[in-house]
Amino acid sequence: MTTPTNQEPLKKEPPEIKVPKKKKNFLTSTFDELKLVVWPNKQQLFSESVAVIIMVSFSAAAIASVSRFYGWAASQIFR
Repeated sequence: MTTPTNQEPLKKEPPEIKVPKKKKNFLTSTFDELKLVVWPNKQQLFSESVAVIIMVSFSAAAIASVSRFYGWAASQIFR
């Protein structure tokens, strides 16, 4: 037989956020972050741009076809 205890489970406190002592200028911080970005090369940029354009075109065509279908169906019902 076990006896109940009044001890609560240990709660983990979130780690404290360390604020740098020196305040950097906003633009300096922005440029530092931009140096960490992995920029795509021309081939990646081109192929991904083409993929986005194709997907947007297909999505627009699908939305237009559904809209026209519902417009046609509404015109058939509400003559």
